[in-house]
Amino acid sequence: MKLDLLLINPWIYDFAAVNLWSQPLGLFSVAEHLQRYDVSVSILDCMDSYIPKRFGIGQYHKETVEKPECLKPLKRRYSRYGIGLDNFRHNLSSRRRPDAVFVTSIMSYWYPGVQKAIELVRDIYGKVPVLLGGIYATLWHGHASETSGADFIYRGPISDDISFALNTFGFRFRKNRRPKDRPVISFSGRYPFAAIQTSSGCPFSCSYCGSGLLNSRFIQRNSDEVVRETTALADSGIRDFAFYDDALLFDSETHIKPILREIAARKLNIRLHSPNGLHARYIDDELAYLMKKSGFTTIRLSLETVDTERQRHTGNKVDTGHLSDAVALMKKKGFRKEDIGVYLMYGLPGQGLDEVKAGVEFLKGLGVKINLTEFSPIPGTPCCDELVRNNVITEDIDPLLTNNTVFSTLFSGYDPDEVKRMRLDVKKYNALGPSGKL
Repeated sequence: MKLDLLLINPWIYDFAAVNLWSQPLGLFSVAEHLQRYDVSVSILDCMDSYIPKRFGIGQYHKETVEKPECLKPLKRRYSRYGIGLDNFRHNLSSRRRPDAVFVTSIMSYWYPGVQKAIELVRDIYGKVPVLLGGIYATLWHGHASETSGADFIYRGPISDDISFALNTFGFRFRKNRRPKDRPVISFSGRYPFAAIQTSSGCPFSCSYCGSGLLNSRFIQRNSDEVVRETTALADSGIRDFAFYDDALLFDSETHIKPILREIAARKLNIRLHSPNGLHARYIDDELAYLMKKSGFTTIRLSLETVDTERQRHTGNKVDTGHLSDAVALMKKKGFRKEDIGVYLMYGLPGQGLDEVKAGVEFLKGLGVKINLTEFSPIPGTPCCDELVRNNVITEDIDPLLTNNTVFSTLFSGYDPDEVKRMRLDVKKYNALGPSGKL
C-alpha cells in the first residue's frame, strides 16, 4: 500500500496580515518532489480562507487570540489568520490517519501557528510522525527542535534527503518508474491567482537578507517551462500572476526578457505583479517596454536606503541613480505612480530616522508610491550579528520579538510618535494622484 502523506500549511499569528498573492510555494515544491515516489500526497492549507478583492488580493479570516507574554507591552490586537480551528479539526477527522505529516513554516515569528497545527495533529492522530520544514525550521533550527513538537526538523530546500528523513521512522519507498513531469496546475486550491517562482536563491548577499541561508545556489528555471506553466494556468481562467523570485530580473537577456516576450506574443490577457522588490539596475529600455507589453500591473522596486555608505555596506545591489533611471524608463513606457512602489527600510542597525526621512523625500521627487518596511533581524546575517555584538539583542532572542512591527517598536530607538507622523505623511502622499490632489 502507498504511504499516505499529509502536508500542512499552518496559520499566521500576527498583528496584521493581508494576502498579497501568497501561496505556500515551498509546500507545493515538497508535494511535487514527493510525487516522484510511490506515495499518496494531500495538502491542508490553513491560509486558504480569505475574501479576494482587487487583482485577487484580500483580507484573511481572523480571530483575536491572547498575546504571548513577551508581546504584552504592545497595545495592539493579536490574531490568528486563516481557517477556523473547528474547520481544521474536521479536515483531519474526516480523512483516514496518514502515515506521516509534513508541516511547513514561513516567518519565524509565526511559529505559534506551527505549534498549534502540530498540537492538533497530536490530539487527533496521536503519535503519527511529524516532520517540520521551511524557513523557520531552517533559520531557527534549535528553537524549532525545542518548542515545535515535531519529531524531525528538516533544513533547507526539498531534495532526495527527504527519503532519509522518512527512513528514520522506518518507512521505505521507491521512486516511480516513470517520473511525472512538473505539474502545471496542482495544489493551488481555490486561489483566484497564481504565485510563480522562476528561480530559487539569489546572486546577491545583502547583509539583512536570509535568502543565501535558505538556498546556497542561485538557479533559474528554463524560460520555456515558465511560459508553459503560465499559459496553462491562464487557459484555466487565472488572470493574476505574482512573481516571488528574489532576483527576477537578473541575467534578463536569457531569462525574464524571453519569458515576457512570449507572454506578450501569446496575448494571454493576464496581469503580472511583483510583490518582491525588483533590482532597478537591470531595467533598461527594452525590459521596461516588455513589462508594459506583457501586462505588468503591480511593480515593487527595492531601494532600502538613500545613504550611499549604507547601500555599499548592506549589499550594493542598487543606488539612487539606478532607481531614478529605472523609474524614468518605466514612466516613459506608460507606467504611473500608482503602478510603481519602492521599498524603503527603517530600523536597520545604526540607521537614524533622518536617513529614512531623506529617502521619503527622494522618492516623493521621483513621483512613485512609497512602501515603508520595517527591518527584521534574521539569525546568521551580518545585520543580526551586529545587533548581537552591540548588545541590542541576544542570540537567544525569542523569534516573536523579531517580528518587524515588534522589533522596530522595541529595539530601533526611534521616537514612536515621530515614526507615526512619518508613516502618516507617507500615507497622505501615496493617496495623492498625479496632479497632487486626492
